[in-house]
Amino acid sequence: MKADTHPNYAPVVFRDLASGATFLTRSTVTSDKTIELDGTTYPVIDVEISSESHPFYTGKQRIMDSAGRVEKFNQRFKNFGAKK
Repeated sequence: MKADTHPNYAPVVFRDLASGATFLTRSTVTSDKTIELDGTTYPVIDVEISSESHPFYTGKQRIMDSAGRVEKFNQRFKNFGAKK
């Protein structure tokens, strides 16, 4: 097996920008930004959505008004393709 073929696998903090939650895990991703967590400094990766803020995982899904959207679409394109 060749030496030095795998990237460095080290502790990294992922920070959810929407909820402010932080997750300490190991990853090959790197960052110049750092954060202090439990007295230790780690590289931090900012993410927009995680399990803390995603509607599927939090159970806070929005109900879409699909009937209103269909009516709006039909109203907008009711004359599309009609011969003049």
